[in-house]
Amino acid sequence: MAGDRNKTLNTLENCVVQGGRFRIGRRIGGGSFGEIFLGFDTHTGEMVAIKVERAKTNQPQLLAESRHYTVVSQGRGASYMPTIFGYSSECDFNVMVMELMDLSLEDLHEQCGNRFSLKTTLMLADQILWLIELVHSRSIVHRDIKPDNFIMGRGKKAHHVYIIDFGLAKSYRNPHTHVHIPYKEGKNLTGTARYCSINTHLGVEQSRRDDLEGISYLLIYFLRGSLPWQGLKVSSKDRKYNMIAQLKMRTLTESLCKGLPVEFASFVNYSRALRFEDRPDYGYLRAMFRRLFEREGYQEDYVYDWTPRHVHEKLTAQQRKRAEVKSVEKKQK
Repeated sequence: MAGDRNKTLNTLENCVVQGGRFRIGRRIGGGSFGEIFLGFDTHTGEMVAIKVERAKTNQPQLLAESRHYTVVSQGRGASYMPTIFGYSSECDFNVMVMELMDLSLEDLHEQCGNRFSLKTTLMLADQILWLIELVHSRSIVHRDIKPDNFIMGRGKKAHHVYIIDFGLAKSYRNPHTHVHIPYKEGKNLTGTARYCSINTHLGVEQSRRDDLEGISYLLIYFLRGSLPWQGLKVSSKDRKYNMIAQLKMRTLTESLCKGLPVEFASFVNYSRALRFEDRPDYGYLRAMFRRLFEREGYQEDYVYDWTPRHVHEKLTAQQRKRAEVKSVEKKQK
């Protein structure tokens, strides 16, 4: 596999794709399928991300992924998804060019000592729940909830969270008739075991509820720094997955959320209680976390744990100015 990867790198670096518009640079990561390269637009000089996979791979995913991005980005989704500049098949590879984003929440979590504050976690929770509602509204389930797949924007978008990597996503209902896919068992585990729902471990077909349960584990991970089923020393992948499933089922919600505000246990219990075809009440969950945010006296200033001090001071000054303007407007009414 390593040899194949090096061959891919040697073949693609400095190649020009999609009619000469984009040039491929160095490898910067990998998704659920394929490799991700830094690139740039030869017309504008703008930096982009270029995801590639071998055209002859057993299960090509990139075309389906690019279509999922396109579907979710329609209408109101356009401002909350990375821009896809194009998809093509060339030189034995499938290529998708997309807007370059900043660091993932996993990278930032490590940068912050593997723990986020409650304020940062709640600001992220509100955006993540909105994003997953957007994805689900397009008849798609993500099926790979993890901090690596939530990424911050760049420049003016630096305070916004984006959801990426639709390589494992699938439709859970007919987008026209809204007829739900049938309940099935005996499915292989799809996604990242650490954040998978219990039903996914048990081989049940995934639906909206499983994305929600994954997000509940994600938020607890942000606050605690780890989950009880992390770091297991097991020889085989199957045994490891089985042990993770057993720990998830045996760990009481109260124990999992010990020391955290009760809202996080409520979220876990809510997501686990959903039935296969249920539509989650995203508004209820967001409102629950917003009430906690307000009760703690936090300001929605988008100052995260990783926000540089000079940016923090600038945002705080802008916030004070907005508050002063609002105060004057109230007095004039």
